Amino acid sequence: MSTYRDRTHRNSTRATVLRTVATRERRSHLSAPRVPTVGIDIGGTKVMAGVVDAEGNILEKIRTETPDKSKSPKVVEDTITELVLDLSDRHDVHAVGIGAAGWVDSDCSRVLFAPHLAWRDEPLRDALTARLAVPVMVDNDANTAAWGEWRFGAGRGEEHLVMITLGTGIGGAILEDGQVKRGKYGVAGEFGHMQVVPGGHRCPCGNRGCWEQYSSGNALVREARELAAAESPVAHGIIARVGGHIPDITGPLITELAREGDAMCVELLQEIGEWLGIGIANLAAALDPSCFVIGGGVSAADELLIGPAREAFRRHLTGRGYRPEARIVRAQLGPEAGMVGAADLARLVARRFRRANRRRVERYERIGVGLLPTRGWVSGR
Repeated sequence: MSTYRDRTHRNSTRATVLRTVATRERRSHLSAPRVPTVGIDIGGTKVMAGVVDAEGNILEKIRTETPDKSKSPKVVEDTITELVLDLSDRHDVHAVGIGAAGWVDSDCSRVLFAPHLAWRDEPLRDALTARLAVPVMVDNDANTAAWGEWRFGAGRGEEHLVMITLGTGIGGAILEDGQVKRGKYGVAGEFGHMQVVPGGHRCPCGNRGCWEQYSSGNALVREARELAAAESPVAHGIIARVGGHIPDITGPLITELAREGDAMCVELLQEIGEWLGIGIANLAAALDPSCFVIGGGVSAADELLIGPAREAFRRHLTGRGYRPEARIVRAQLGPEAGMVGAADLARLVARRFRRANRRRVERYERIGVGLLPTRGWVSGR
């Protein structure tokens, strides 16, 4: 895909075409109950966009790097617009859903804060709606991932579901009876910042001992690098793999070595899994869901991580042995969960938009019909 700078002029023309087509055909196309929509997942390193049909199938997917966080919000909006317009060359675009790595208000319109982007109380929904002339939905990326798994993945059929995303940190979402629970101010589900170790590791949020400092990609890499820097005998395998260059130790490499049987990497994933299970037991005491879905990049370790998590969950669950236990499963949609969920939530927004338009038309028609006899009676006189 060419860069945004290379295509600015052509995009301005395409944006006009998209706006015209949307205005002319929105009513007829959105009257169909199963229209394709675009989902966008924005993280700290990548922006992924895809066209998704009503069954959750990805018809096409493209991605680009996330602009540096020092850039203005408009730069990120430009990137999103570029991806949508690129997809609109080959697909009908009726609505756009965005899953953003940050706090989104309860109206799903403003990004209150995004740690990896220059969004501070940013009116993202309205800004993109004006540029794309189609309905736009904005939500937290963990919420969109949870929705995707509930609709099409590991959470299908569950009435009470909690999603936990293990990446650089820990994100989360709560679904009950088909509704995402966002809280009064839209920031529910920030499980990663529950304090589990008073006075523990410092967290970028400003507190100490947050859960994500013990069960996340960052925690996994930190522990491995510390052992390697200390030249611990148990770290010889990973030191050899990176040629002694400790900054090259990453989460995917640790998982790869663990699958190959490296004892230290297996042990590190077990420790991360145990902390994961402890946190899940706390969430079960507070929320009592029927299912926990574990997603995010670290979940690629599968049973090396989730097996120890299940064991720790059973050991720390309040009332263990006298209550039903929630299932703990790995997400099925992988890194596309947030994108698929955002697209599906956008489809609901598009339907509401269509119904609102239809009601406005019907109201105007009723007003017109009501005025006609009066005008006729007056002209008859």
